[in-house]
Amino acid sequence: ARQLGAAALVAVAAVAVQHLVLVPDRAAEERARRAERLLAETADTVRGGLRRYDELRHGLTRHTEDMKQLVETRLVPPPRPAEPEPPAPSLVRIGSVSDLAANFAEVLSPGVPILSTFVRLEMQRVIGHLSDLTTLTAECPGENHDWMLTLTRAAEKSICATSTSVDRTFWNSEPASRYLHAQAEAIEQGVPVRRLFLLESARELDDRLLRLCEEQEVLHIEVRVAVLPELPPHLLRGTTNDFIVYDEAVSFEIDQDLRDVNIRTRLIARQDHVHDRMKRFRELWEAGMSLRELEVRVDDEEDGTWMVDRG
Repeated sequence: ARQLGAAALVAVAAVAVQHLVLVPDRAAEERARRAERLLAETADTVRGGLRRYDELRHGLTRHTEDMKQLVETRLVPPPRPAEPEPPAPSLVRIGSVSDLAANFAEVLSPGVPILSTFVRLEMQRVIGHLSDLTTLTAECPGENHDWMLTLTRAAEKSICATSTSVDRTFWNSEPASRYLHAQAEAIEQGVPVRRLFLLESARELDDRLLRLCEEQEVLHIEVRVAVLPELPPHLLRGTTNDFIVYDEAVSFEIDQDLRDVNIRTRLIARQDHVHDRMKRFRELWEAGMSLRELEVRVDDEEDGTWMVDRG
């Protein structure tokens, strides 16, 4: 626009000068005046055009800024305010197990004095075990079938169990029925269960043991049997007490006295101990007989064709 205006001014000026020089008369003067007026009008027109150009440019600039602001405020969601970080968990300090059990008993008291005392004693027992587990070890006298069932329901990866001759009567009991039912549910959830029966001698290889293994295999429990005296010498140096390893993280163990009476149940989650238990289980498992091998062995034992010193 500026170049066009300048060109117009130059053209008009050239024409005007030409007329003034070549025709010095009134007509020329009149033409010169008209040329000056034309020049002035042209200059005004050009200046007006420039002003309108500037106004248009500023208007487009403002419009662009307005559109940009509209997009940023309407179409782009505003940044979310930072969420406050959750407070760090605080450690609950317990004055004593008895005090905490008493507090629970007061809240859960059924109103009958003996039941209130029962609640307090049970809470004291349970809280005591939970408190012991902070050291990765807990124990209780006798057999604790509740621990065994709860750990079976809590397992997510695997259950590896041994069963010695001491357990033979257990499998006909009511707790065994609940235990096998819980294991069957675990297997349905994708948790493999393996059980290794450890025998003190070949005399225990009979139809009763075979039926027991078949019943558990029906529940999709992997079963093997190992006769301890027939194992390689290096496998006889380890422990032979019952243990169950859950998720390769915690070992459930039952200790017996010299009369083969179960006297204590322990939970041990120390990594070195569990590692040793799993190593022992894998070694015995590899040395054991499968159910099919057991069937052949039982038949040979009953026929007296198995060549072994049966003591």
